[in-house]
Amino acid sequence: MFYNWYPRRETVTEKKAKAAVALAKLKKKDPSIAPVIIQGRKLARTWWGEAWISNLERYADYVNRIDRGRSYVRNGMVLDLKVAPGQVDALVQGSSSKPYSVKIQIKPLSSNNWKSITSACEGRIESLQELMEGKFPKTMGELFTALGTGLFPAPKEITFECSCPDWASMCKHVAAALYGVGARLDDDPTLFFVLRNIKVEELISHAIGQKTETWLGKSDKKSRRSLKEEDLSGLFGIDVDTGPDERGKGLPEAGRKAMPAPAAAAATPVPATPAAARRRGRPPKKIVIEPVVPAPAAVAATPVPVAPAAARRRGRPPKKILD
Repeated sequence: MFYNWYPRRETVTEKKAKAAVALAKLKKKDPSIAPVIIQGRKLARTWWGEAWISNLERYADYVNRIDRGRSYVRNGMVLDLKVAPGQVDALVQGSSSKPYSVKIQIKPLSSNNWKSITSACEGRIESLQELMEGKFPKTMGELFTALGTGLFPAPKEITFECSCPDWASMCKHVAAALYGVGARLDDDPTLFFVLRNIKVEELISHAIGQKTETWLGKSDKKSRRSLKEEDLSGLFGIDVDTGPDERGKGLPEAGRKAMPAPAAAAATPVPATPAAARRRGRPPKKIVIEPVVPAPAAVAATPVPVAPAAARRRGRPPKKILD
């Protein structure tokens, strides 16, 4: 007799418990193990994490298979995930007691796409922090996520393999690892540029450098013009007249150059003025000069008798002594 028999499916609680046991064993052997932990209902929260997941889900090649990894990454089945230039290595817990090994390889961004992106970013990115936080114009986000010409990889640029016995081209363990990359970008967006094998410093320096050169060019032109028209008088101690020359008005340029300067008028001597008359402000007060009267002759001094010592004593008068 033939019976249709299928193994019992593990519950979510049982899957989480198995993953916790496997993670503890891995950490004893390798303390650098870094599991993917999802907090909340969303798999990604930042611009880079959400853009990574949206890029995977919009391709028809992945839409029917990548959803299988959602529950795996949400339940903590991605025990370890490391990002290197052009490669992702992960350990994903499955139905077996031993986690499966997943390897994902991504081709580097083409040089033509990179040049066009850096050129389009000129003067539109203020700092590395704003780039990492996704604080840039909407047009920049559209540039980064453009199909075929943006920063994010297309399915033809991604290859993967898994140690599980599943014959599907993309198993749920690979899908869980791809979702795990989006969650990892929430913690460190610079890993995206590591994965695509491009230098974020080059993008920032090019964008900010072009803006700085533009500012410096405008500032240099302004300073030269100001020095030419305004600062010569103060710098060299001369008066610079930048207005039109009335003497040559109406004549051609050659005539103005050949026109002699008018003869200087004879200077009329100006009589010197006393210092009191040249004084500005209030007029000086009138000074009345009185005649000098000779002093009277000195009167002969009458000698003053010198008083005895007792009489010269200061203070209270001496008491009278009665006989």
